Amino acid sequence: MSSTSSNVVRADQIWLDGKLVKWEEGHVPVMTHALHYGLGVFEGIRAYRTHDGRLAVFRLREHIERLFDSAHICMMKLPFTTEQLMEACLELLREQKELFANGAYLRPIAFMGDGAMGLGAINPTRVAITAWDWGAYLGDKGIREGIRAKVSSFTRMHVNVNMVRGKISGQYVNSILAKREAVLAGYDEAILLDISGFVAEASGENIFLVNKKGVIKTPPLSSPILDGITRESVLKILRDSGRQVEEVTVTRDALYIANEVFFTGTAAEITPVREVDNRTVGTGKPGLITQYVQETYFRAVRGLEPRYTEWLTYV
Repeated sequence: MSSTSSNVVRADQIWLDGKLVKWEEGHVPVMTHALHYGLGVFEGIRAYRTHDGRLAVFRLREHIERLFDSAHICMMKLPFTTEQLMEACLELLREQKELFANGAYLRPIAFMGDGAMGLGAINPTRVAITAWDWGAYLGDKGIREGIRAKVSSFTRMHVNVNMVRGKISGQYVNSILAKREAVLAGYDEAILLDISGFVAEASGENIFLVNKKGVIKTPPLSSPILDGITRESVLKILRDSGRQVEEVTVTRDALYIANEVFFTGTAAEITPVREVDNRTVGTGKPGLITQYVQETYFRAVRGLEPRYTEWLTYV
């Protein structure tokens, strides 16, 4: 195990095209098609250390099924089955689970390999799965106290320009530019609007708000947003608690006057937003509903919520 940055610890092995290899042997040629044109699909999956000391992957099947959906959208045929890739994720963790005392972040990726070049090329699809120790994406302090967000000058992709249901590698350049703009301006994260000016999502997260009447709102799947698995989990947690939740279009100024705003995502988990465009959200601290979602989510991923045990696949 070695450190690749101040907050990332990688594993000793990766799963590549059907077998485990040493991390340093997981190479692809420079002429790999996806490197030039961005044709690849990927997932981000977290494995958590549960209350009894075991390692469990959060909603593994749903993530791998979405990987297949993304590949199907891109007309890429994966050379493995859903069950084979699920088992590959588990195998990778089993071989190295002593490295992941605090859990792990898994990254399955399928991409067009090398061979012919050009936009019309069709080369064999390669598949890799990596794992590393990745803490809170927006920081532990962000999880506790909330972050500052900026509405981006970049617009979320239109549904007829890119395939917004796919988690497609090349499409994330849009998010990278928005994220960099926000960070350079002194914020933690970007919020992207759709082409009509309605709130879509953050650079890598879905977004929720709680209005002054206590109604929880999140953009609908008819918006150009990723169908987030953490988003869907949070919707279930909220509805199971009897709270009113609406999947509706949201204007940017609704964020300004909301009592609470929070992001959801595999990497970001449940991250409160304390400020949007220099406007304090609510009291400037995580609200009661945000706190409830955080607490329930983290209890669920650690195996402490019997209602949601089906979300966990134990290693």
